Amino acid sequence: MTEVEGRLTDTERPKRTWLLPVLSGVASAAVRSFYRFRVEGAQPPAEGPVLFVGNHPNSLVDPAFVAAAADRPVRFLAKAPLFTDNLVGWLIRASGSIPVYRRQDDPGLMVRNRSVFEAVHQALGEGSAVGIFPEGISHSAPSLAELRTGAARIALGAAGRMNRTFPIVPIGMVLREKQRFRSEAYALVGESVMWEDLQGRPEDDTEAVRELTDRIDAALRAVTLNLEQWEDLPVLECAEALYAAELDLASAPGDRVRRMRQMSETLSRLRRSDSDRVGRLYGAVESFADTLSELGVGAAELGTVPRLRTASAWAVRRFALFLVGGPLAVVGAVVLFVPYRLTRRIAGKPDLDADVRATWKILGGAVLYLAWVLVIAIVLGVAFGRLWTVAALLGIPMIAVVTYYVRDKWVDARADVRRYVSLRRRTDLRVWLLERRAELAESLERLRVEAESES
Repeated sequence: MTEVEGRLTDTERPKRTWLLPVLSGVASAAVRSFYRFRVEGAQPPAEGPVLFVGNHPNSLVDPAFVAAAADRPVRFLAKAPLFTDNLVGWLIRASGSIPVYRRQDDPGLMVRNRSVFEAVHQALGEGSAVGIFPEGISHSAPSLAELRTGAARIALGAAGRMNRTFPIVPIGMVLREKQRFRSEAYALVGESVMWEDLQGRPEDDTEAVRELTDRIDAALRAVTLNLEQWEDLPVLECAEALYAAELDLASAPGDRVRRMRQMSETLSRLRRSDSDRVGRLYGAVESFADTLSELGVGAAELGTVPRLRTASAWAVRRFALFLVGGPLAVVGAVVLFVPYRLTRRIAGKPDLDADVRATWKILGGAVLYLAWVLVIAIVLGVAFGRLWTVAALLGIPMIAVVTYYVRDKWVDARADVRRYVSLRRRTDLRVWLLERRAELAESLERLRVEAESES
């Protein structure tokens, strides 16, 4: 390999990283606009070198999740073809990303990865945060793919150069319906990987690389939900909800994911050792979930029916909200109708893979919304003067925020009303469901105890 062959090209080498200082804020705004997004778990390091490792279920949205969770500038490793992509190349370069050359893209360019490693080592040595997705590919599989060794080799090489270790922090993305607007999404921050005992081992030490890769894999699995098949998800969600409600357990996203992960592991073992038993329990929970879905009720809500006075006070507050915010939300829906429909049309193309559809919605939608606001501002400015341009540039984003807020509250209010009516009118059914919830929770608890005794 010659020196020239190993260098990054001018296109791939970031020149103006204007987005990097504000990346976490922009990323947080983007994901919070599209999803109901929350960050849970450990506090990531606020300064100093850190290697963030994440799962990769959602293409270019995943760096936004990690940056939002890290709450600091993060430089990401990204596949080299993205740097010259007509749609997102400018974004990749402006965010200070570092290219990675993959065999499936162009085997002849993999010699440049030596320069990639040196760039990452330098960034970490300067105290920067670097993000990497060790699976190497974005995918929609129900479980983590086998990790590549790049993250471990980068960490060992950088530690040798710095003569010390640094935090390797796992961040797991858990999304219920990643393609659906305003669906729930979590970034779960795990504890740093323990790897001080590997300090001094070189990056070409195969045993050390494999050991550190295994530890990163275990850390990522601790903050992600890994299933045998996607069909298990609604059953596991219901099982976790009824179990937690019956035993009055913590309901934070991290706790829920941990319990669902344990249930998934137990389910996998049972399928191999006692398929009849798991079939009966699986069917019982699935039937229970179907009944709750028909009623529009969650397992945790069966035991609490608000009194009429409480429900009336809630109704008055919601009415006041919709009375004030409703007209603005209607205006926002009308003004933003064109970019909203165009975004849905573009992201609805049948040839798009599931793991990139949300990326098209978020990035494409952002461009379309900004362009539409500019068009309206220019038209108003030409017709009525510059003051109208300023008003449009400031006012339309504010109206958009109100529109999304009122929309979320309206969806929640409809669900709350349906739930209240169902529980008040069907007292006998509610009592039966509570008894059934207790029986299923007891069965799940027996399984948990048995699993612990076997491990």
